[in-house]
Amino acid sequence: MVVAGGGTAGHIEPALALADAVMRLRPDARVVALGTERGLESKIIPARGYPLELIPPVPMPRKPTLDLLKLPLNVRGAVKQTREVLERVGADVVVGFGGYVALPAYLAARGRVPIVVHEANAKAGLANKVGAKFAAHVAAAVPDSGLSDAEIIGIPLRQSITTLDRAALRAEARKFFDLDPDAPTLLVTGGSQGARSINNAVSGAAAAFASAGVGVLHVHGPKNTVAVQAVPGAPAYQPVPYVDRMDLAYAAADAVLCRSGAMTVAEVSAVGLPAVFVPLPHGNGEQALNAGPVVQAGGGILVPDEELTTQKVIDLVVPLVADRARLQAMTTATLGTGRREADEVLARSVLEVIKK
Repeated sequence: MVVAGGGTAGHIEPALALADAVMRLRPDARVVALGTERGLESKIIPARGYPLELIPPVPMPRKPTLDLLKLPLNVRGAVKQTREVLERVGADVVVGFGGYVALPAYLAARGRVPIVVHEANAKAGLANKVGAKFAAHVAAAVPDSGLSDAEIIGIPLRQSITTLDRAALRAEARKFFDLDPDAPTLLVTGGSQGARSINNAVSGAAAAFASAGVGVLHVHGPKNTVAVQAVPGAPAYQPVPYVDRMDLAYAAADAVLCRSGAMTVAEVSAVGLPAVFVPLPHGNGEQALNAGPVVQAGGGILVPDEELTTQKVIDLVVPLVADRARLQAMTTATLGTGRREADEVLARSVLEVIKK
């Protein structure tokens, strides 16, 4: 099985979750990942034990513009190299998750190797729209993504997330991050690279969190910094650049303030963590759509990026994290929207495509 899901964690993690599920079902299988040098996959995939084959990146225009006309020139070399990889590794199936690695994978496999497409976002990207036209099987996280006849399965997630018992792991998680063992605690994350607007708004409210007795685990991104002054006697405000163990981060938290990428929303829903979603203000609006089902169910609150000020954090987020009754109600609502079985469902579909 060749998986194509490079660039961001939102593409890479579902691909690796699928790979793990396939290996559990068929220990004799071989999984090879496609990626580029500029994506996170060059670090994440080898660390998870899967071989990575590098191909040239093919940036996908988000909308049909003149840049779309340049795609044939950009994609030709990538398709040729990808085809060589598929032949060399003896691919039986190609599974794509969208993004600039998926398009050359789909075009290289067309007519040669069966294709399976998974769309994580509420609005499908151009690469997956192309791949779905000649795929043997199409799956999507949510209905109405723009891919017709897609099987709705959710997003494949790591077992460390799908089997997470937040309450049982809470004490270990708090100790791991050096957080107060008993104080209500907020997890803050702007994604794998961080988000400056979130960092500035939340760190500016550090004194308010301290006064309310709320601890903070703030994942600010490896290229950013967050400096806050410790308040004696108050729960810790812990800034960290990156977290490898997101299961521990979720277990340590009572609520999360985060972007609403498809992967983040899926993980938050699966573990039942109340959320304040701050959608990325760029792109085609898919992040706001991703958060929609959780917000409508009562498990999350949506705050537009331009409205997330320090005062907004003080007025909305601080009292929310301190309100245990409201958080419990939001947890129940969030769990009602979560899916924990998508990895195995997609793995069985992939194996069935190979069998056929």
